[in-house]
Amino acid sequence: MKITVDKESDTLYFRLDETKIVESEEVRPGVILDFDEDDRVVGVEFLNISSRATEEELSTMQFQSA
Repeated sequence: MKITVDKESDTLYFRLDETKIVESEEVRPGVILDFDEDDRVVGVEFLNISSRATEEELSTMQFQSA
């Protein structure tokens, strides 16, 4: 899994694997899902993240495993 914060485009992107993306769909305003050829989600992009989280929150992400 790869997580990318792009300050220039103001986006946060979660890439679950390196499968080829064949389709993308904006499922909610500012939330885009990327799909592979088997219709599985392989990426999630959030637009306008500066309005959703502070720079500090983005630089100190925490991960939890259940």
